[in-house]
Amino acid sequence: MSNPTENIPEQVTLAEGYTGRLDGRLTGERFPVGPARVSKITVGEMDNNVYVVECTASGAVLLVDAANDAPQLVAHLRAEAPGVSEVLTTHQHPDHWVGLAETVEALGLSTLASPGDAEGIDVPTDRTVVHGDELAVGDLRLEVIGLRGHTPDGLALLLRTDAGTHLFSGDSLFPGGPGKTHTPEQFGQLMDDLEQRVFDRLDDDVVVHPGHGDDTTLGAERPHLQEWRDRGW
Repeated sequence: MSNPTENIPEQVTLAEGYTGRLDGRLTGERFPVGPARVSKITVGEMDNNVYVVECTASGAVLLVDAANDAPQLVAHLRAEAPGVSEVLTTHQHPDHWVGLAETVEALGLSTLASPGDAEGIDVPTDRTVVHGDELAVGDLRLEVIGLRGHTPDGLALLLRTDAGTHLFSGDSLFPGGPGKTHTPEQFGQLMDDLEQRVFDRLDDDVVVHPGHGDDTTLGAERPHLQEWRDRGW
């Protein structure tokens, strides 16, 4: 019987530049966004995306979703983002925090999550954040957007810069539609939040970085809002 870990790469392979599409487990890309530098890394068997948001002026770093492959992620952060001090978990589903405990212990990170989802995360939350809050990462300011429905109190983060605006949407928005919900009420809540808090406020050129898979833009998804409503998922 083969060892289930034998095909996992030993380290993160990071490319410079942006495509929005990664090439397999523990691959990633790093790209500048004005005063920020963003890395997107795919981990685990469920193609989870981990994001590293760095203030280039100060070196301060926020990690978004310590989803999996903690040994490789920790080694990467130590080498490439030593200023990391906090990790935000976008929502309570376990595939987004499998690597959280090990990463927090290894790097001494503070943990952030929403009040409604924190109890479902198997690592204590040091600080809760809610819709409308602002996170400081060095000189950067990221807006917290609550997107309820996929989980009771999911979070997204919005980074606005003169060089572009980027939305880290967790599992609430993907290319082709909203995240999975289990009841009509949950679906309606998620669609309402997406329309009112995201699409009604933000321009088409906003880049969307989801919790799994490829990126998209609000412009690519906006024409399909009524289609999503009609199909119910």
